[in-house]
Amino acid sequence: MSKDYYKIIGVDKKATPDEIKKAFRKKAHEHHPDKGNGNADKFKELNEAYQILGNAEKRKQYDQFGTTFNGAGGGAQGGVNWNDFAGGFNTGGTRVDIDDLGDIFGDFFGGGRSRSRSQRTSRGSDIEARFTISFEEAVFGAEKVIELSKYVICSRCQGNGAELGASINTCTKCQGTGQIQTTQQTFFGAFRSIATCPDCEGQGKTASQKCTKCYGQGRHKENERIKIKIPKGIDNNETIKLSGKGEAGEKGSYSGDLYIHIQVIPSKEFKREGYNIYSNNLIPFSLATLGGKTKVKTLHGEISLKIPTGTSSGKEFVLKSKGVPKLRGRGTGDHYVKVKVAVPKTLNREQKKLLNQLEREGL
Repeated sequence: MSKDYYKIIGVDKKATPDEIKKAFRKKAHEHHPDKGNGNADKFKELNEAYQILGNAEKRKQYDQFGTTFNGAGGGAQGGVNWNDFAGGFNTGGTRVDIDDLGDIFGDFFGGGRSRSRSQRTSRGSDIEARFTISFEEAVFGAEKVIELSKYVICSRCQGNGAELGASINTCTKCQGTGQIQTTQQTFFGAFRSIATCPDCEGQGKTASQKCTKCYGQGRHKENERIKIKIPKGIDNNETIKLSGKGEAGEKGSYSGDLYIHIQVIPSKEFKREGYNIYSNNLIPFSLATLGGKTKVKTLHGEISLKIPTGTSSGKEFVLKSKGVPKLRGRGTGDHYVKVKVAVPKTLNREQKKLLNQLEREGL
């Protein structure tokens, strides 16, 4: 029975070469035998289909004659010579570069493509820390200091891992490349891979004597005090990023970043929502009735608030630009003051007399 290579790869007959390659890579990852749920038979069948559809001439012949033509130039159904897999593979005289597999084999065997020396060197880890500040510090900003125990650049060798006065030479094991090639037997035969040199750890150079403080790593653990600038308007659970203030990398490579998660202590007087502030202000019954002025405490100091005649309890007043400075823009939020009228619990005879008079007058 003729095989439907389009169905095997999972594309339409009108699919472009790029669409065929993309679908092939996806399924090759899925069925790779070295994966727990892989399937060697499906993987071979998938490669067989790709050797036909991935080749313009063979695809044209397949579309015209199906699998009755000798698509592999030898070997039924385009069979793959798995022993020719080092650096690529042959399918009936047509060589397919390992790149066409989209790093599939590199994922499993660590091989195929080299990395730059800076990539092979381990970058320092990022650090996350929590830091608590007051309500006022979050509003107006502050400068604080945090102390962390972390890897720092070695102060003795300045990160190169060599003892003072020691010579730094080309690694004899990898000849300065930072890599060594190894050949291993796999399910498909011999496969050549590239690994980081264990002697120089990918640097391509070794010191005649390792640093006595960091033992050649270029870094060591130490407590470090770091200054933090708290920006105006930062809110609870927001994060400050300090680039390069994380763990120092090995052998002078890049340091990680420091992420500081801010915790703000709530205020007993004010409530914050975004950049606006909310508070309550108690006023006497007489002021609410007759009107006048009252003192209101804000984040920016005490101000005088005018209370109109006949103000009811729960009335809210807006104090423009008396809130929180905006973190990522110009301007300041507002302060919303809700007045609550204090009703006297006890009255003397004269006060009762006056209230009774007001009641009789319908007030």
